Amino acid sequence: MLLKMNDKLIKILAAVLLCCAVSPASFAAPVDLVVLVVVDQLRGDMPWRFRDRFGEGGFRYLMDQGTSFSNAQYQHANTLTASGHATLATGGNAPQHGLAANDWFDAAQRRVVYCMEDPDHPESGGGAGRSPRNLTSSTFGDELVLASGGKSRVFAVSLKDRSAIILGGHLGKAYWYSASNGRFVTSSYYHDALPEWVEAWNAAGPADSYAAEPWRLLQDPAAYLFAGQDERGHEQPAGTLGRSFPHPLANPDRATYYTSLKETPMADQLTLDFVRALVAAEKPGRQRATDVLAISFSATDYIGHAFGPDSLEAEDNLLRLDRTLAELFRLLDDEVGLQRTLVVLTSDHGMAPIPEYVAERGIEAGRHDPDRFMRQVNQGLRGRFGTDQDLALAFQVPGIYLDLAAVERLGLEVAAVERAVAEEILGIPGFALAFTRSDLLAGRHPASPEAARVVAAFHPERSGNVIVVPDPYWYLDQEPFGNAAMHGTLYNYDTHVPLMFAGPAVGRGLVHRMVAPRDLAPTLSTWLGTVPPSGSVGVPLVEVLP
Repeated sequence: MLLKMNDKLIKILAAVLLCCAVSPASFAAPVDLVVLVVVDQLRGDMPWRFRDRFGEGGFRYLMDQGTSFSNAQYQHANTLTASGHATLATGGNAPQHGLAANDWFDAAQRRVVYCMEDPDHPESGGGAGRSPRNLTSSTFGDELVLASGGKSRVFAVSLKDRSAIILGGHLGKAYWYSASNGRFVTSSYYHDALPEWVEAWNAAGPADSYAAEPWRLLQDPAAYLFAGQDERGHEQPAGTLGRSFPHPLANPDRATYYTSLKETPMADQLTLDFVRALVAAEKPGRQRATDVLAISFSATDYIGHAFGPDSLEAEDNLLRLDRTLAELFRLLDDEVGLQRTLVVLTSDHGMAPIPEYVAERGIEAGRHDPDRFMRQVNQGLRGRFGTDQDLALAFQVPGIYLDLAAVERLGLEVAAVERAVAEEILGIPGFALAFTRSDLLAGRHPASPEAARVVAAFHPERSGNVIVVPDPYWYLDQEPFGNAAMHGTLYNYDTHVPLMFAGPAVGRGLVHRMVAPRDLAPTLSTWLGTVPPSGSVGVPLVEVLP
């Protein structure tokens, strides 16, 4: 039903675009270009901790010339890439935008569904189908395109398909990186064939140009805060990168090289290389109406997962990202003019430290093994209900899904089984909270900040029967050792992100009141003179309005 509803949404958007266009004279925006920069996994404290190490024109452009919000906190529990990007683009939470997680379990199909999958729109070059079909709200970019009668354009670029697709919305153009061949691709949802400028850029093999040199430290080792955090046993880099500097990139297996490249700062530089080509070909901000350019830099996330956020690699990456941002802003100034460009920088979520790193310092931490705790849960359910069947069918972060057919065959009440699962989970060390679907749908939950964040992350058709919350610093994912470090919880290290604005009519300042990233979309809509996205529940940030 959700897919049909979203198809209907797309048709409505298209109809409004055709029927309700306004003339250029009646549509006026204060800027020629809106640039949204999302740094995947950039925790809110990181830019400020390293401010004095940054050069001119990157982070410092935003910090010194614009307005920053020091306490931007996601108000949903599932701090994951899809959920975060969707909240930024739509101003909504999971009930509104539909993306409760990167993946969810479909009980009817008895399989995991990827948030951007769409078999009807294959990836260029023959990859799996991708589109925004599962995104159930319009985005601020969609509303701008509608309000301008189609004259405004939205372009979105990222290493990750979900990041680009979500930021591109239903009416934009999205491009992302393919680790199978080192190229940037799209899907038939956007183009029947790759544009000529993309084909030409790919043909030059830009990704291959980074293989010759290893990833070396940008500065003298003594200058680094985490100089002693190199070569740690729990780090999990890809390919032949290794755990210490310098990290060799060259690899005779090209697929391994293209995957390893993502775990280096060069991946963000490659993304910027593609953005340069896009700006030259599409000329965003130089047409008759305001355009949107959304860029999600993903290397910080890949490096954080592989080495942890408190690593020498993460620190060096942040310094290199600052240089990449400075290059981006110079490009925008040269091509459009920063005086005609509104720039926003934020993140989709934060990051927890490697649990072993925390435990070594005397704070309780650990790793959950889903296979193990699912066996424990099912064993407990067998004893409670006198059955030899596994009633807990699947775990997909952050929910446990019941085998509803088995529950029905046994004549059990779903709510009773859900409560039993929650009780079993809370008997396992390392879990803090558990919420049942029945209770969430009925509004039976504590009046607590934690419960409010779980409610904001819960989707009635896509979330599990029991939503689990680990204790602080406990790693929870499908694979207990799939990464060195993980995010995805409701704790501050995962919810706290930067939120920075710079551009015409944006004053200089630092705002310390708590705000939410869901406020971004309605703020941009107000800036652009459009209605907020259909699922927006945020409020405009008055400190940065013109």
